[in-house]
Amino acid sequence: MMIPVVLSGGSGTRLWPLSRGQYPKQFLPLVSGNTMLQETILRLDGVAGLQAPIAVCNEDHRFMLAEQMREIGIKPAAIILEPVGKNTAPAVAMAALSARSEDDVLLILPADHVVGNRSAFHRAVAQAELLAKQDLLVTFGIVATEPETGYGYIKRGETRYGEAYKVAAFVEKPDLQTAQRYLESGEYFWNSGMFAFKAGCFLRELEKFNPEMLEVCREALRAAKPDLDFVRLDKQIFSTCPSDSIDYAVMEKTDKAVVIPLDAEWNDVGSWSALWDVTEKDAAGNAIKGDVLTVDTRNSYIHSANKLVAVIGVENLVVVETDDAVMIAAKDRVQDVKEVVDQLKKLKRTEASVHRKVYRPWGHYDLVDAGERHQTKRIVVKPGAKLSVQKHHHRAEHWVVVKGTAWVDKNGEKILVTENESIYIPLGVIHSLENPGVIPLEMVEVQSGSYLGEDDIVRYEDQYGRI
Repeated sequence: MMIPVVLSGGSGTRLWPLSRGQYPKQFLPLVSGNTMLQETILRLDGVAGLQAPIAVCNEDHRFMLAEQMREIGIKPAAIILEPVGKNTAPAVAMAALSARSEDDVLLILPADHVVGNRSAFHRAVAQAELLAKQDLLVTFGIVATEPETGYGYIKRGETRYGEAYKVAAFVEKPDLQTAQRYLESGEYFWNSGMFAFKAGCFLRELEKFNPEMLEVCREALRAAKPDLDFVRLDKQIFSTCPSDSIDYAVMEKTDKAVVIPLDAEWNDVGSWSALWDVTEKDAAGNAIKGDVLTVDTRNSYIHSANKLVAVIGVENLVVVETDDAVMIAAKDRVQDVKEVVDQLKKLKRTEASVHRKVYRPWGHYDLVDAGERHQTKRIVVKPGAKLSVQKHHHRAEHWVVVKGTAWVDKNGEKILVTENESIYIPLGVIHSLENPGVIPLEMVEVQSGSYLGEDDIVRYEDQYGRI
């Protein structure tokens, strides 16, 4: 039996302004109508003998991950929450420790890749399972199509295991001349970051090469607390864990590493130019999303989330419009988008981490307007969902119900508020809001006060464990 392990810890800063810290690229529908996380699971359809997946993610993303899994009818065997990011090796160790048996084969899959040829991918997975059952640690090497300098490489050795090879070496990202030499030799593959091995085999190799990491992972899992559908690792313990990738921690050191060549139209969508590569294009080579008009424009990626975007007389550009930002870059400079994100973080601007529309486990809100002592939000609460019992020290709130029905608890008094009615929540009053209906509750919230930050919330009770 094989267990898919979905690693969903990335931040995807090079796809800003669509991908942000609190809503990274794996949760976005960048290539199809499904999100990249959902596609990671759906492309396994047809692989025999799969168990329910294990997912590992940042605790801030837990509700998005669970909801997107639910949307495609998947209930994970476990959703392990990392309180701090420690790279891929500890994440995989947690999944291996959570497997039912040491003989279970883990299929390690990053949540933000594209695989165009599913049948080729399935054949490689089947080969990987057979090799993993022989106590080998399998990685998937992408058959290189160009001298790519943005990927690490895997050099194959002479020993064969059917269509697979013993790994001779893992190689860092090369310069262009070296990458060209790798391509011409035919001995090097792009490092995909996908793996397959038995849980027990990986743990034994990790114990051999990094016993401290394994011991901290064991302690953090032993001290973990169940939280709804999640496994919440002990933050104090897990924070002491060494941070390292699977490659550095195990694969570069073990003598059990083998590589399966994979030619399956793979792309890690690590930049806007990579997304242009995998997106359908018009006759002029433009990849267009949303309300876009072009005149004499070629080989560009143009994305409009809200407004009409008109592009005239340009080529090899990336133009991305969201509700609170516009990004324009030369297609050969898109790796520098990360520098914009770094500047936003230094300026402490929220555009680095959140969109204007912010998702919560109960629904979402959209910040429509903001001033020095006021801001207006459009709030949507899912049927049956409830916001936490809370109060604010610095702001008062005025709610207007636009659609649906709201149960409001105001200092212990239950009040039913229906469409076209409103209610005022003074500063310091303990309150909660619930949607008792079968349709989404839509409201307009006007906040006023001396401080309007999201951290001005004192929670007394919360069904989503956010106290």
